[in-house]
Amino acid sequence: MPVTQDQIDAYDRDGVVLLQGVIDHDWLAKVAAAIERDIAEPGPFCHSYIPANGEGRFHGNLRIWQNDPAFRDYCFTSPLPALAAALLGTKKVNLLYDQLFVKEPGTANPTPWHNDQPYWAVRGWQVMSFWLALDPTTAENGRLEFVRGSHRWERWFQPETFGNKEETTRYAQNAEFEAMPDIEADRAAYDIVGWDMAPGDVLAFHSLTVHGSGGNQRDDVRRRGYTVRYTGDDAVYWAHPATAKGLSDPALRNGDPLDGAVFPVVLTG
Repeated sequence: MPVTQDQIDAYDRDGVVLLQGVIDHDWLAKVAAAIERDIAEPGPFCHSYIPANGEGRFHGNLRIWQNDPAFRDYCFTSPLPALAAALLGTKKVNLLYDQLFVKEPGTANPTPWHNDQPYWAVRGWQVMSFWLALDPTTAENGRLEFVRGSHRWERWFQPETFGNKEETTRYAQNAEFEAMPDIEADRAAYDIVGWDMAPGDVLAFHSLTVHGSGGNQRDDVRRRGYTVRYTGDDAVYWAHPATAKGLSDPALRNGDPLDGAVFPVVLTG
């Protein structure tokens, strides 16, 4: 499905755009089955979180394309690489990594406000994510919200752990980064947007766009989100003290192109 110029303009201007119905039923079924396999037997980068209220379950994992051929197939051959090329205005697209977020019914954990790129070993403007909804997603069960235009702030916020507070030492402090302002305490001061989503809808957003989500307050609906991150021509490897575990490549030096086994090329124009 081609991306329209209006959608490209919205992505550039707002840092996020909703792409409705871009993932068909066959892809959804394939990804849904792979999600259940990962929940049953998580890969090495599992980061499930302790429920805030002792109920539900928040399952997370990353780089799962390396463990399951269905995830790999989706990252490499779904419509996403071509959509990334169009939105980024790039001829080459690399897979940065993929990530799974499953908030089971009653899981109250919010996802705090943050922007993504400070967590990653990458520099460049052409860095983005696609967040796929596998369930009807609303404010009640934890839809994503974004601060519109925040990718243009040119601000990098210190990574923080999303789980229990005892784990906050996981991310080293980076003197180049700043603390995230308390957006939730002053929501009216920000241009916050969010969309209800149907299964197959995808949110495309820039790696510096500030975003977060609420918990799953429903007791009858899951909130499965599967995210794939891609980079374009200008992206280079750049590891730093706060880089998240599992997202670096010892074979690369800072300034190298993001190529190789960890960050493979998935499309060339």
